[in-house]
Amino acid sequence: MPHLDLDERQVVFKIVYYGPGLSGKTTNLRFIHKTLAERYRGDMLELDTEEERTLFFDFFPVSLGDVEGFSLRFHLYTIPGQVFYEASRRIILQGADGIVFVADSQTDRLEDNLESFRMMQANLASFDYDSEGFPMVLQYNKRDLNPLLEPGTIERELDLDPGLPVTKSVATRGR
Repeated sequence: MPHLDLDERQVVFKIVYYGPGLSGKTTNLRFIHKTLAERYRGDMLELDTEEERTLFFDFFPVSLGDVEGFSLRFHLYTIPGQVFYEASRRIILQGADGIVFVADSQTDRLEDNLESFRMMQANLASFDYDSEGFPMVLQYNKRDLNPLLEPGTIERELDLDPGLPVTKSVATRGR
């Protein structure tokens, strides 16, 4: 449920990019940030380790104008993909209005994708969110690398709703 701030007259949606380490979550946000017109985007905050891996989260706000006198804003976040940052992932996921699950399309990353998706489902359940009905997109990223997972693989392995929106991407190119 988006945050409605009556005093500031704004509606804020929290969108979280979730997935295993090095799947392309930060790359997605960087590309979106770089290509949005300055009037729509705020500063991007990246909290990285020395190896440029997300330590806590990446974040930037997007303002898309007014609707019925209310400012429409999106707060875009990434979570750290590494398993040992589970507490950080839970904190960032809490209060999310939608998720982009960024899966690494390389065949040798299937188990990492499945583990990360299961952890996300468990975190959603701990907040009493129904992961089946939660607004989500499954993004098969890194489609420019080989060998590739076929779209549908993750959905079959996890017995996901066939109506789940799925997209293929190359985040480094904004596709």
